[in-house]
Amino acid sequence: MKLSILDLVAVRTGQTTSQALRAVGSVARWADAAGFTRYWLAEHHNMPSVASTNPPVLIGLIAAQTERIRVGSGGVMLPNHAPLVVAEQFALLEAAYPNRIDLGIGRAPGSDPVVTAVLNRSGATSDVNTFPRSIQEIQGLLERDGIEVSLSSGREYGLRSTPDAASSPDLWLLGSSDYSARLAAAQGLPYVFANHFGGTVPDQAMQVYRSEFRPGAEEAPRTFMTVTAVAADTAQEAEERALSQMIMMARMRTNKPMTKGLTRDEAIAVELDPIEQSVVEGMRQNWIIGDADTVASRIQALADRFGVDEVMIAPATAEDSATDLESAPARIRTLELLADRLLDR
Repeated sequence: MKLSILDLVAVRTGQTTSQALRAVGSVARWADAAGFTRYWLAEHHNMPSVASTNPPVLIGLIAAQTERIRVGSGGVMLPNHAPLVVAEQFALLEAAYPNRIDLGIGRAPGSDPVVTAVLNRSGATSDVNTFPRSIQEIQGLLERDGIEVSLSSGREYGLRSTPDAASSPDLWLLGSSDYSARLAAAQGLPYVFANHFGGTVPDQAMQVYRSEFRPGAEEAPRTFMTVTAVAADTAQEAEERALSQMIMMARMRTNKPMTKGLTRDEAIAVELDPIEQSVVEGMRQNWIIGDADTVASRIQALADRFGVDEVMIAPATAEDSATDLESAPARIRTLELLADRLLDR
């Protein structure tokens, strides 16, 4: 199968954002050489453990350090951005890196309510009636004919994104619900089921997407799914390396103070209260954690069940305290173990 990567740009204890970016660069360069298909960057805000606040900027950084792999957003959270701005950013990226840019779009705000309120002062909205129109605007702005804009004066003007790239980025719709699947199908767009969130089952969304698909940007349904995975040489090591991000999520969901990501040894030493422990146990059920053979087998089973030939891995793998701050060998090890067992070479 094809394998891809979803990265949140983890920032761990003692690590500066600059060091975290260099660590991500090392993972991307490795993935490029190893034959992975895509490297996508998420959008999250107000989280000390995550530096992926601006996907277009990160895409430029990663594309500049790689040669072949497609680089994209996983995704741009459209309620936070004006469609014209998104179209122009990705037209520019496509001009710089032709036929290598993916524009993944999501509907969630990707942040807490306070940040959402600040971002939405621009007038952007997550209203379900506005979201489909915003996607259509982005599609139109990226096409040669552009869109027609009606002003209050009654006059109409043509508008398209600049610069004039020789090609267009691939536009993907991200989601974890029937709504997103139905919208992607109605607009003829490729669809990514965000299974890495956990707690949702792709069965119905995938069925809706395929059964209701109408040709548009794509002639036929085109889809893959994401998973959160931690693979290591032993199941015990994988459990230990998965604990850090689980603790961060438990703290966020229980309104505890957020910190930079814990290292493997720091996470092992944490004592969780009963509510945090419950959250961690829930994530342990939804994530794919274990020795390499077990994790690879579960990913292959998911791909077979939902008929996809590509899986995007979010490696939630913590590093050791002694690890060089500009590297991420544990994350690479998770990806390497899975590539050895799953990747079409």
